[in-house]
Amino acid sequence: MVKLRQYIPRLVTGAYILNSGLGKRGADAETAAGLHGLAAGTYPFLADVDPQEFVKTLSTAEIALGAALLVPFVPSGLVGLALAGFSGGLVGLYLKTPGMTQPDGFRPTQEGTALSKDVFMLGIAGGLVADALTGKR
Repeated sequence: MVKLRQYIPRLVTGAYILNSGLGKRGADAETAAGLHGLAAGTYPFLADVDPQEFVKTLSTAEIALGAALLVPFVPSGLVGLALAGFSGGLVGLYLKTPGMTQPDGFRPTQEGTALSKDVFMLGIAGGLVADALTGKR
């Protein structure tokens, strides 16, 4: 059973990710190319993936993760691990994409602010996993 202290961050994060996934569902070719280009620039193994297929897969993953966060019967530890993987990839995108961070390599530039917010999702993931690991004692 999900505790209230777990469900509040799950609800907010799940709604945000679900909305993002639904918004990408019908992405046009230009949007798909832009999203794919950003991701492939940081994660070269994605370069060979078709941009439309990439966005379709990303959309599906976001919808599934958002829904898993929203429904209370998915254990918080499990959904926290999934959120950690997803948000960890986004934080990596932020940290590795040129021009997103200040010279110190961490603080965001104006362009990087939109991506830097993903660190909050990584923190929420860590909280869900930590609570699941320590909540039964």
